[in-house]
Amino acid sequence: MNWNWMDLLFSFKGRASRGQYWVISLLASIIMMVALYQNLKANGLDVEHPWVGPGSWLFILLLPLIPVTVKRWHDRDKSGWWILINLIPIVGDIWSFIENGLLRGTVGDNRFGPDPAAPRT
Repeated sequence: MNWNWMDLLFSFKGRASRGQYWVISLLASIIMMVALYQNLKANGLDVEHPWVGPGSWLFILLLPLIPVTVKRWHDRDKSGWWILINLIPIVGDIWSFIENGLLRGTVGDNRFGPDPAAPRT
């Protein structure tokens, strides 16, 4: 795995492979679970306001998931604006999961750049 992490996490240009998407998604999920646990523990298990309290700044660490998801849509040869489909309850999440997590991206180059899953020489 020879990834340019800064470009992957902080740029909206280019494409991201399924593998890159899954690695970043799983890391973000782990961070969110740890942050949620720490905040619940610090607040005496206040389930009504779990993100209030010490450590809530960890939520900011999840923001790099947005550029990776946009790049994953690019890999599917779709506009990054497709990320907004997640705003549709249930259906949007399922659609996004199938498109980004399960389906292969465009084989070869597309309008967003070279195939990130192609072997490099």
